Amino acid sequence: MSDVRQHADDIHDQFSDHIDVSVDDVEERLTTLVDEYKVPIDEARRSVTNHYLEEAGLEREDISQGGSEEVNVEDIDKPEQWIDLTAKVIELWDPRSDSVAQVGLLGDPTGTIKFTKWAKSDLPSLEEGAVYDLRNVVTDEYQGRYSVKLNSTTVIEELDEDIEVGDDTSEIEGALVDMQSGSGLIKRCPKEDCTRVLQNGRCNEHGEVEGEFDLRIKAVVDDGIDAHEVIFDKEATEDLTGLSLEEAKDMAMDALDTTIVADEIHEDIVGTYYRIEGPTFGRYVLADDVEELDGPADAEQLLIRARSM
Repeated sequence: MSDVRQHADDIHDQFSDHIDVSVDDVEERLTTLVDEYKVPIDEARRSVTNHYLEEAGLEREDISQGGSEEVNVEDIDKPEQWIDLTAKVIELWDPRSDSVAQVGLLGDPTGTIKFTKWAKSDLPSLEEGAVYDLRNVVTDEYQGRYSVKLNSTTVIEELDEDIEVGDDTSEIEGALVDMQSGSGLIKRCPKEDCTRVLQNGRCNEHGEVEGEFDLRIKAVVDDGIDAHEVIFDKEATEDLTGLSLEEAKDMAMDALDTTIVADEIHEDIVGTYYRIEGPTFGRYVLADDVEELDGPADAEQLLIRARSM
């Protein structure tokens, strides 16, 4: 079976209960995008899925992706994955939107992660301190912080047990040796509850949109033993560089080129030594507390800390 046909089968399975569509129709749409317009298959699949969502009057959370697997919090390192999770509700926060029923922090022995439960999903309420088996939830990502979304297909089962929640805070001392693609002045999707970074003016979820500017750094810090991927959000980037979002936008406008911002930041910070502390989400450390160092951190102390982890 061809790759396109397999994707067509998957999409057909998602919508067969909602609208009258054949596998051949789905495959024809995918083939047109992939062969005629040279659209990558993943983007073509999202585009075709969005078409059928609109035709069926559904939201993405209303269709099951199937095949969700049991994972630990530390394993979550990609958005738009359907997973099962056993976790404890550590804390509940006040929702900032009427579309959100509950929002808070979940934890398991490997770490913690934010969760959102949509109001329209009509799911039972989660209680602080309780442990739940959560099946068919969707992962999301914003500035390196992964989260999970509970939707209308999620199954919630309270467990009569307790679990110990792991500490996922990291402290790194080392040289900032690289600044990765996607750093500097970026644009995010402006749609409600969507924070994806635009690629060539396109959101993977919503297509072509007028993005909103944001500032971030995706860096690699070498402590002499390991290389760590570190994300600085807008506030951390402004604190580190002294460059505000408004100044970055002005700089890009004057140069008619947004890449000048990343180039300026790169020149300022690469090769500098820092002590960085913050939570770990997936493979990323999020820079909450940053201190510039005069030079290489003590190698023996780094070795002692690394062995104690």
